[in-house]
Amino acid sequence: MKKFIFDVDGTLTPSRKKIEHEFWAPFLIFCRNHDVYLVTGSDRQKTLEQLGLDICYTAKRVYNCSGSDAYEKDKNVYRDDWELPKDVEMHLNDELVFSDFPLRNGNHIERRPGGVNFSILGRDSNPMKGRKEYISWDNIHGEREYIARRLLYNFPNLTVALGGQTGIDIGPKGADKSQILRDFNEDDELHFFGDRMKEGGNDYSLGEAVKKMGGYPHPVNSWEETRTKLIKLTEKVIITE
Repeated sequence: MKKFIFDVDGTLTPSRKKIEHEFWAPFLIFCRNHDVYLVTGSDRQKTLEQLGLDICYTAKRVYNCSGSDAYEKDKNVYRDDWELPKDVEMHLNDELVFSDFPLRNGNHIERRPGGVNFSILGRDSNPMKGRKEYISWDNIHGEREYIARRLLYNFPNLTVALGGQTGIDIGPKGADKSQILRDFNEDDELHFFGDRMKEGGNDYSLGEAVKKMGGYPHPVNSWEETRTKLIKLTEKVIITE
């Protein structure tokens, strides 16, 4: 049976924003006609804000926090209560001091079920403030990649991946998006769509695991590309311009 798994940020929506109106209704119809699963590094509230109740309740299961907090409609079916170790928290605070990026929004360590998201820019009050500046900074300096490498070197028992465009997802070893495959089997024909499928990105582990199960990873760069690939893949006029 075909089963479709979708990342959210950058795959179904613009980064950190709501799903575009022109894609919302067609994708909802797609969810009603296919077995759809959603997996995102964001928490449940952010996912509901981005996609709305209709899509989240129509999907077979929504995996928040990279699979550490799973819902079917409004029922929580799985939650990992892992907490950030104090020595890792101290290291992250040192990274904040070490960084030369000048803009700070506060809430740099956002705790989520089963992990945290760390951001030099931060996510308080107006998380969009300074976002473009940080993305440009990170593209030039590769700051997040260096932070991730230092974390893995000092704490090899962690899972660390670049999440979104400004953050780093951190959790216990094995708590990446590939953990959701505990709910699938080899008889399933899996199709996974994600925008961070390259090594180091938070879709990489799931893309590789899907491939090993004989499934199909579909790297995309935007929700528009996701829509186009769905049209070609299903060969049905369900998602239209």
